[in-house]
Parts: sequence; structure tokens; C-alpha cells
Amino acid sequence: MARVVRWDRPIRGTRDRIAAWVNMLFVDHGVFRLINSNRHLVTDKVWRSAQPAPHQLARLARAGVRTIVNLRGQREHGSWQLQREACDRHGMDLVELTIRSRAAPSVGTIREAKKVFDGLRYPALIHCKSGADRAGFAATLYLILQEGASVADARKQLSLRYGHIRFGKTGILDAFFDQYQSEGEAVGMPLLEWVEQKYSPEKLERDFRPYALADLLLDKVLRRE
Repeated sequence: MARVVRWDRPIRGTRDRIAAWVNMLFVDHGVFRLINSNRHLVTDKVWRSAQPAPHQLARLARAGVRTIVNLRGQREHGSWQLQREACDRHGMDLVELTIRSRAAPSVGTIREAKKVFDGLRYPALIHCKSGADRAGFAATLYLILQEGASVADARKQLSLRYGHIRFGKTGILDAFFDQYQSEGEAVGMPLLEWVEQKYSPEKLERDFRPYALADLLLDKVLRRE
């Protein structure tokens, strides 16, 4: 809570700005994102990426992006403070859609995702911390819900190409689409209908088995959220 109070307020002067940059770069590991933003085009209306820095947000605004969708579900770092300020400065909407990378998606999360996608000003950028797991999940959801893509095509967004590793706890995101593909898509049931009528997050949690070595890589080496 103290971290939220610290960063969930406007920047007030040079000292605040320096503190936000230092926190973003070294506490929130933003220094690595300056080297690789992991930004990729999903469709002609949607991009996906890691947490963008202010100068990256400025470039996105100049390129015509109108909305930033933050999947991180927290306001605990200077990244949030700087992002909020940059979006205000460049006239971009900042929308929050909380997605967890290591838990079965809830029914409410899928409902909220559909509501968010329906209401966005496009073009939009969807981001999490590293652009690998939650951004891939949201991009897959977007393609299925908004573009009518098949699971086989949409789930390419959850791939090692973007840094996603399906063998650790983050693989529960893949397992969600595996389950829908076999139980819903196979019988012609739309994703939202399947989620409402057949999907059980509790069952998915019970049945999913991650590999400890993959979790070690994700949590201790790559420092994923």
C-alpha cells in the first residue's frame, strides 16, 4: 500500500521526476526495456509490448496510437507515474485491464476484456511488464473475441518469439486456450459462451502442472511479474 501511495500521484517537480526514472529503470527493470521494448504489431489496430517509457509513448502517439492498455494491475513503480503523465501529455487514453500471469483467468476477467476491447479508441497498444505473457494472453483474447480468429492462429501470440515460456506457471495461460479449444471451439461454441457455461478456473488450477525449472528461470532470472 505504501508503494501505491508513493507512485499513484502526479509528478511534482524535478526531484519526483528523477525518482520516478530511477525507480522505473532499476527497480522495475526498465533499463532492459530501453534495449528491447518487445513491441510487435498484432493487427492494423493493435500493438503489444513491454512497459513503455515516456519517449516510447511519445513515438507511439506520433504514430497515431490513441489508447494504452495497461495489464499490470498495479501502481507500485515510477513506470506508472511516468506513463500516466506521458499519456496525458500526448492525448492518449490510459485504460487498465488487470490480468494475472500465473493464475487461471477468472470469468470476470474475460468479461472485462471483452468490455474493454469494445470500448477502446483504436489504434491501441496493449502492454504488461515484459510484453511476453499477459500481453500475449490479451492479444490472443483480442484476436478471438474481436477478429474471430481461431485458437490455433490467435495463440501464436503466446510464443517463445515474444519471450513467453509455457512450461512454468505462466503456462496456465496456454492451458486456458487448450481447454477452450477442446471443449468449446471443437463444438462451435464461442469463447464467451464457453466461459459462461462450461469453464471452471478452479478445475484449471487443479489440473495444471508447471515445471519447477521453468519457474526458476521466470522468477529468479528473468524477474517476471
